[in-house]
Amino acid sequence: MKTAYTADQIRHAERTLMARLPEGTLMQRAAHGLAAACADLLGRVYGRRVVLLVGSGDNGGDALYAGERLARRGARVEAVLAGSKTHEAGLRAFLDAGGRVAEQAAVGEADLIVDGLVGIGVSGALREPYARLAEEANTAHGTVVAVDVPSGVDASTGQVAGAAVRARVTVTMGAYKTGLLVDPGAAHTGTVELVDIGLGPFLPDPDVAALTRADVEDLLPRPGNESDKYRRGVLGVAAGSDLYTGAAVLAVGGALRAGAGLVRYAGTHEPVQQVRAHWPEAVITPLDRPSIEHVGRVQAWLLGPGLGTGDWAHELAARVLASDVPVLIDADGLTLVARDRSLLRRRAPVLITPHAGELSRLIGVSRDDIEAARLEHVRRAAAELGVTVLLKGSTTVVAEEARPVRVNGTGTSWLATGGTGDVLSGVAGALLAQGLGCYDAASVGAYLHGLAGRLAARGAPLTSAGVATAVPEAIRSVHGEPRP
Repeated sequence: MKTAYTADQIRHAERTLMARLPEGTLMQRAAHGLAAACADLLGRVYGRRVVLLVGSGDNGGDALYAGERLARRGARVEAVLAGSKTHEAGLRAFLDAGGRVAEQAAVGEADLIVDGLVGIGVSGALREPYARLAEEANTAHGTVVAVDVPSGVDASTGQVAGAAVRARVTVTMGAYKTGLLVDPGAAHTGTVELVDIGLGPFLPDPDVAALTRADVEDLLPRPGNESDKYRRGVLGVAAGSDLYTGAAVLAVGGALRAGAGLVRYAGTHEPVQQVRAHWPEAVITPLDRPSIEHVGRVQAWLLGPGLGTGDWAHELAARVLASDVPVLIDADGLTLVARDRSLLRRRAPVLITPHAGELSRLIGVSRDDIEAARLEHVRRAAAELGVTVLLKGSTTVVAEEARPVRVNGTGTSWLATGGTGDVLSGVAGALLAQGLGCYDAASVGAYLHGLAGRLAARGAPLTSAGVATAVPEAIRSVHGEPRP
């Protein structure tokens, strides 16, 4: 599990560790790791041009000490002292090693630019001259390395209030910071390299977490010798309408491709015809009235994609949510719930999978505010609604009350196309039916869906059906199995 922490959590751990070590030890450890990462990026260090952007805080000290090490290896290192003060010991060491201080360093001519302007203790928009230097770094041709967190990115939330450095590599010290994993901040970090400075034993429970491939492999259900189609999970799907037939096809396809032992589909005439044609293995119940009494026993329900939002759909949603099994609610189902919150008053678990616009209707917050502060609002929604929330978007996040928010690290921007959310709901619904709780089903489902998106795209546009088709390959890759 990749775990990440807020700035306050990191600072508390640092204070605890520093009390046990000689003064300056942590900074030297950080500078050593930073210098090593910079040297790797430069390849040949001797004669290369390096510019340090040095702020007032400890990040500036890290940059100066790393610059000292690079200068001693023959790099031509200049430092722009942008803060109201400078780390004195770091500056002395830097100058003694042959580093130079420049009023106007040639950022545009540098092979490597080290962003040591601000660290984890700063939030809000960058002030001058930091904002100007951040923009100069972003337009320079040299490689940009951020120290701990790109300047302008809030380390605790990922929020970006104005100008911010866009790094190719972020060298972060001691532990991952929440803002490195969550957009919009995550889009500024590039590759994140972690330098171990000894904080591990002093870190609290994480603020957020991201599943690794090994975590997903451990959580994924696998059939055993005693398995049959019922033991492998039976998912009921109430989705699609005469107007939106494709949503039903995609949701059922996602569920079958993700390993559900049996999918029971219930819908009206047109989507029934389409599901039957595409997925003959699904057990189909045509509905002439909004009832699920003849569908048969299921272990979880998927409700909502393409269902419509009229009285008929509302009644069917009420029947599904009156059942005693977990229910995943997506798309039109979320619109129905936003209009009638009483539908969520149930004892069995609920997983909702909104995008920012749908969550906006559920909790009465603007879409823009949700996009700018995804962690804050996904946590609020989980607590206020009493459900597990998978918030889709450039960073998909999963929240359940009293647990760390999970951040999904897979995916591709090609997934921003119609119908991919229906596939995701089918994948996560299948995992619910196979026995995973809402928190794990959402997290594993997002991971597999994102990985399937990468496999389906491979750098080119994809279709939602193609994502569903790639789900088995994504599962095989998690298990380390070769393609057939």
